[in-house]
Amino acid sequence: MIPLAYTLSFVCFILNVSLFFRLKWPEGGAYLWICHIITGGLSPFLVVLGSLGAGLGWSYRAPVAVVAGLIGAGLSLFYMVRVTVPQHGFDLAFGTDWQHKIPRTLETRLLPQRWNIGLPRTKEPCWERDLPFWTIPCEATNRGGTDRKLLCDVWQPPDGVLPTGLAFIYLHGCCWYLFDKDFGTRSLFRQLAAQGHVIMDVAYRLCPEVDIYGMVGDVKRAVAWMKSNAARYQVNPERIVLSGGSAGAHLALLAAYTPEHPQLTPVDLQGCDLSVRAVVSYYGPTDLRACYEHLDQKRMIGLPKVEIGLPERKTNFADVGRLDILLGGHPHETPEVYELASPVTHVRPGCPPTLLIQGEPDFIAPMAATNELHRKLIECGVPAANILYPLTNHAFDLVFPQVSPSAQAALYYLERFLALMV
Repeated sequence: MIPLAYTLSFVCFILNVSLFFRLKWPEGGAYLWICHIITGGLSPFLVVLGSLGAGLGWSYRAPVAVVAGLIGAGLSLFYMVRVTVPQHGFDLAFGTDWQHKIPRTLETRLLPQRWNIGLPRTKEPCWERDLPFWTIPCEATNRGGTDRKLLCDVWQPPDGVLPTGLAFIYLHGCCWYLFDKDFGTRSLFRQLAAQGHVIMDVAYRLCPEVDIYGMVGDVKRAVAWMKSNAARYQVNPERIVLSGGSAGAHLALLAAYTPEHPQLTPVDLQGCDLSVRAVVSYYGPTDLRACYEHLDQKRMIGLPKVEIGLPERKTNFADVGRLDILLGGHPHETPEVYELASPVTHVRPGCPPTLLIQGEPDFIAPMAATNELHRKLIECGVPAANILYPLTNHAFDLVFPQVSPSAQAALYYLERFLALMV
């Protein structure tokens, strides 16, 4: 039993100590990042694991296992407490009485506290998959053949749940280059649908098929589609909320703050109402020049350019996250595009209410830039809440959300933000 005591104690200890290491992309950072999000997501189990290792060490006279297990369990408990304490961002954004502004009909559907032993069971929502929301013209694909369609999934409230009239449009993350809709979000969508919201999970085009203009155009087409189909889904077209994680959050912010910007709106949509009720960002980059510096992408100067506009091209993993491809060059080459593509540039009075959720330290989206966006929103009189979680890294909400304290704490505030937008 002594080897088991040492194993349990040191696994818990090493994982928790890793939270205090700052990551750097890409040199080794990806491996430590995985440790970070697993450690945070499984912190309740690590408390048990470390305590068990310490208990076995005590029983079998292994003092080192006792110390390592207690420290590891203590750090996990410390993490759980830090990420679930009340935050005051909503007081600044909506007033100290904001909780009384939530409709009574919604109060009973919300998570009762910031961390729960598992998410509540809900009725089965209605889930429509692979619905086309826009057809890409042949000439836009640089190839002949049949017009290609952009797809989305739509989640509707379960039978017997009164619709709120709010639509939640979600844009997946992964550096503008990878992944698709329906990636790690089912528990989130199930919970939101059970509250009466409609969720539109969007598969937008990625780099290098399109650049930043094509992506934000796809987001605005999703908004236009939901507005035109509002009656079908019992949605109020004035209650559409844009949201996303990472790159998807960046696109959500950019589209929400620029509903009429001529450079960031497709020609066929100009003149349409593309405004949204609110926007939610899960760790989205807010200033792409700051993100470029944070990721140290100067090392990519001189690397071969990748041609934009070929949907059949396989994405080279070495190119993932390259802002010079997405934006047509490095900051010294295309400074105006970096400025145009940064949500912080477009902050003004009248921007939609904003919820910012991010961990610190985040090794992809610099927290200082998120804080700067929040500061500018508040100065412009925009209701904006900035929710920050210590010792928490990028994509924390996608890992073990059923038990993760940080994921559930973020969901707690997301639910209440959406309830205030109803």
